Amino acid sequence: MPLGLINAPFEPTDRFVMRVGIPHRGGSLAFHAFNEEYPAMVSASAFWSARSGAFCIPRATNLYEVDFALDSAGFTAMRLWKSKGKQPGMAGVFPWTYAQYVELACSVGASWWAQPDLCCEPEIAGSEDEVDYRIRATATLLEGVLRIVYAWQNELAKTSTPGVVANLAPPPVPVIQGWTADHYLRSLDLLLQVWHRWKPWLAAPALIGVGSVCRRHLHHPNHGLLAVLGRLEGALPSGSRLHLFGVKGASLEHLKMREWIASADSMAYDDGARRQAWAQGHSNTVDHRSRAMSRWVRSASDRLLPAKGDQFLLRFA
Repeated sequence: MPLGLINAPFEPTDRFVMRVGIPHRGGSLAFHAFNEEYPAMVSASAFWSARSGAFCIPRATNLYEVDFALDSAGFTAMRLWKSKGKQPGMAGVFPWTYAQYVELACSVGASWWAQPDLCCEPEIAGSEDEVDYRIRATATLLEGVLRIVYAWQNELAKTSTPGVVANLAPPPVPVIQGWTADHYLRSLDLLLQVWHRWKPWLAAPALIGVGSVCRRHLHHPNHGLLAVLGRLEGALPSGSRLHLFGVKGASLEHLKMREWIASADSMAYDDGARRQAWAQGHSNTVDHRSRAMSRWVRSASDRLLPAKGDQFLLRFA
């Protein structure tokens, strides 16, 4: 068995990575991202077939040529659960099982994959009890996928070298959840309790995801993005960095000089393309969406450029 596994070895340490969301398992948007060399984020739901109750894993797709990470589709699963009730998969919320999700994650060639998590946005989690349950359930889901990955690696190790085993079944990026800064600290504590139980098989997490930041205000003193990050920064394990799921473009200029934030993703371009097409009375074609993607990436890149007065915000000692 391999030891000291790093969960996201491909995320660079010398720059902030902005990933564009792609809502398909291939096709023209993925081809456009490949041509423009845009890193991407793809949801597990893009591969799911509700009719067959299984993931459709393409033998060949232009998505496989893109540097993409895999999201667990927790927000989509939660909306499905809220509208249709208990589902047959993980936690009664996801339509797919642990084994189905881990098999998908280990089969599609993603640079890294996120553990399943339960989102905590106010429109989805309406009370403090609901948020607390979802924080605890997210830690339990992490334990569940780690058990599957370990069992698969243990079986693969009977016939393969440790390096091959590590590549065939890599560990996930763990995710913390909550709404206020205190929620995220509690979620981080539970995450690390789970993760530490799996040492020395796992090294400290190189990358940790931060969920439920989409549409979040920047400056609120309790649940603003900057307040949450300010509380997390001093609590992260040495060497761990963050990925922010679904950030606003306006937040990027506040994130770029924080070296402990590795990356973020957004599908804001696609929502903007749909709204613009409706307002202008024309079809929301793939070409229109591709142009919107490029405009959004250019704008994001401009926000990430160094500006006068910028200085890196170094970690606490």
